[in-house]
Amino acid sequence: MFESAEIDHVLTKDAYEHAEAELREALLAAQLALREQGKQAVLVVIAGVDAAGKGETVQLINTWLDPRRVHTFAFDAPTDEERDRPPLWRYWRALPPKGEVGIFFDSWYNAPLQAFVDGTIDAAEFDRAIERATRFERMLANEGFVLLKLWFHISKKEQRRRFRELEKHKATRWRVTAKDWRNFEAYDRSIAAASRAVRESSTDFAPWIVVPGLDERYRAVTVGRALLDALCNDDVPAQPAETAVHPVAAVDEHNVLRALDLAGSKLDEADYERELELWQGRLAKCVRRAKFRKRSLVVVFEGVDAAGKGGAIRRVTAPIDPRHYNVVATAAPTDEERARPYLWRFWRHLPRLGKLVIFDRSWYGRVLVERVEGFCSTSDWMRGYSEINDFEEQMVEHGAIVVKLWLQIDMDEQLRRFEDRQTAAIKRHKIGPDDWRNREKSSRYEQAVTDMIDRTSTEMAPWTLVEANDKNFARVKVLRTICERLEAAL
Repeated sequence: MFESAEIDHVLTKDAYEHAEAELREALLAAQLALREQGKQAVLVVIAGVDAAGKGETVQLINTWLDPRRVHTFAFDAPTDEERDRPPLWRYWRALPPKGEVGIFFDSWYNAPLQAFVDGTIDAAEFDRAIERATRFERMLANEGFVLLKLWFHISKKEQRRRFRELEKHKATRWRVTAKDWRNFEAYDRSIAAASRAVRESSTDFAPWIVVPGLDERYRAVTVGRALLDALCNDDVPAQPAETAVHPVAAVDEHNVLRALDLAGSKLDEADYERELELWQGRLAKCVRRAKFRKRSLVVVFEGVDAAGKGGAIRRVTAPIDPRHYNVVATAAPTDEERARPYLWRFWRHLPRLGKLVIFDRSWYGRVLVERVEGFCSTSDWMRGYSEINDFEEQMVEHGAIVVKLWLQIDMDEQLRRFEDRQTAAIKRHKIGPDDWRNREKSSRYEQAVTDMIDRTSTEMAPWTLVEANDKNFARVKVLRTICERLEAAL
């Protein structure tokens, strides 16, 4: 869920200074408008990995805004007075009035996260605590609060480097404690728990924004733009407070898709034939194993138009008994499907134990084509992330192995394939007006895809990005990914 945040997002000094000047002016104007209108309060929740820049960012927000109208609270271990009351009591006391801004440095997520990592509560208790937090946030949204939840993230390697750098200097050594190093040892467990919490509590009315913490300039501008979105929420047309949306601010053009090495990911014909035979053989053995009878396999193929999904699917199904799998090609919903909840048409195709189903496009249409083309409301596709995550969680809990594959090609390769489809008689049926229209909206689709990956790549159903400029490389990576997931699960 935090893949995008571990990319090396960097903002130059000149770009930062230009953005900062614009942001400070806009933020002060928006803060003044918020106060004058007096209809909403903005509540900023700060959470995330230690040493990812949370404290520095809180100080910066207080510098950029009029601090007289900003209420900042840092919540540590509960006091005796607080322990005598329900856990949410201390947060209720600190809520800002309408027209002003509150910053909660740590919040109602900290205690259940720490308890779950320490093993003092189990998964069921953890989920109940997150559900309670979500209900609290829904109530706040209905009462006129705009919630901006920021998760600051850095990799384990970067956290270790920062701790060691702080310990080198006498002036900063005090900032790293024994507790920090104990938390570092639990980094992997903490991130797994955080991924679960962010996934479960990122809603259409209070979505999480994951802030890359590697570069301080990028981090600052990302937070500044997200805060500006929140302060200006009342000015967004047809966007009521109870469904307040805070778009993930794209400060640079660097994302998980653009970080792929599309040109360099190649496989020559001889290596391809050898690798294809190897991985198809391993796949055939996996689905014939006795243990697979107690599991099922769900493979989701998504990707840009002409990325080679069909060819990859044929290589996956080739070594498998056709009685054991089903390929579902997802098109526009029928009248029967539109008359029911969105996920109904996918629920009906889920495989029995011992079987597998391959979706050629899937339920992710809600947060991709429906979002970009305006086929559903903003609250519908924002809510879609949590609905999809819940859907996949239920599959996994019942024994399914969920493999999600995004096939990516660059614009030049897509154009070449489009033109080839138009000229080759046997491929002409693969190209139509919709393909050309989608190509014109490539930047909007790219943003939707990166948001989708950030919000739905979970510990139980992660996304695998496939470099697909070279079809040989893509087909082998698809097979290898499916086999490795199967073998690990079995």
